[in-house]
Amino acid sequence: MARSRKGMFNDLTALPWPVGVIVGIVVFMVVTYGVPWWFGRHDSMIGKGIAQAAGNLSFMAWFLLVMCWGAALVSWLQARKRRRHLDTRTDLESLSALGWRQFEHLVGEAFRRHGYRVEDTGLGADGGIDLILRRDGKRVLVQCKQWRKQQVGVSVVREMYGLLAHHKADEVKIASLGTYTRDAAQFAAGKPIELIDGETLLGMIREVQTHPPATTNDDVSIQPRESMSAIRSSKCRRCGKPMIERRNRNTGAVFPGCSDFPRCR
Repeated sequence: MARSRKGMFNDLTALPWPVGVIVGIVVFMVVTYGVPWWFGRHDSMIGKGIAQAAGNLSFMAWFLLVMCWGAALVSWLQARKRRRHLDTRTDLESLSALGWRQFEHLVGEAFRRHGYRVEDTGLGADGGIDLILRRDGKRVLVQCKQWRKQQVGVSVVREMYGLLAHHKADEVKIASLGTYTRDAAQFAAGKPIELIDGETLLGMIREVQTHPPATTNDDVSIQPRESMSAIRSSKCRRCGKPMIERRNRNTGAVFPGCSDFPRCR
C-alpha cells in the first residue's frame, strides 16, 4: 500500500499544481459524503458497515486531501525552480553547469513557454525519450543531450527515428548543447527530425525568458537599443543572411535574430 501511495503522490507532482488542489477537494468530498450516501441507500450489511465506519472514512478523506495538496505544493515548487533555472541562463556555460535532470527540466520549460504541453517521462540519463510534447494535435518526442564538446552522432538520430515509428509520433527533436556530425545531419535531412544545437537552444531560451539577461558575449545576446544599428548591418554566422531585430514576446526586449528564421535558428 505504501508503494502505491508513493506512486500516486509522484504522479500528482508531475501534474500542474492546480490539478492537485482540485483532485484533493474532489476526493475529500467523494469519500466524506459520496461513499456514505451511496452505500447508505441500501439496507444491507455493507451499508450498515460503511455507516459504522464513518470515522475511518473521515480520517481517510483528510489523509487523501493532505496528500493531494502536498503534491500540489511540490509541483508548484518544482515549476518555480524550472522557471528560475530558465530565466537565469545567460550562455552555454551556464547550461552545461546544470545537472542532466535539471537540463531536461529546463528544455521542457522552454518548450512549454513556446506553447507545447510537456510530459516528462522520467526515464533518466540516456533513457531514449526524455520529453513528450503535444501541440495542435501533434505528438513530438524529445531527447536531451547535455553534450558540449562531444558531437551527437548518427546512431543517436537513428535510434530516435526508430522510436518515432514505434510510438507512432509525428516528429522527433534532439536538443544538444553541442553540434551534430555530418552523418547525423544527412540522416535527418528530409525526415521529421529536428536537430537543435547549443546556439539554437540558447536562442529558444532567450526568446521566452521572463527576465532576460542584459548582455552577453554571444551572437544572439540581448542588446541595448543603441546597438541595433550595428546588428542590422551584420550577417548570421550560420547561414550568412542579414540579421534583424526581434522582440521577446513576454518582455518586449529587443534582440538580434537571423532573417531566415525559422529555417535558420
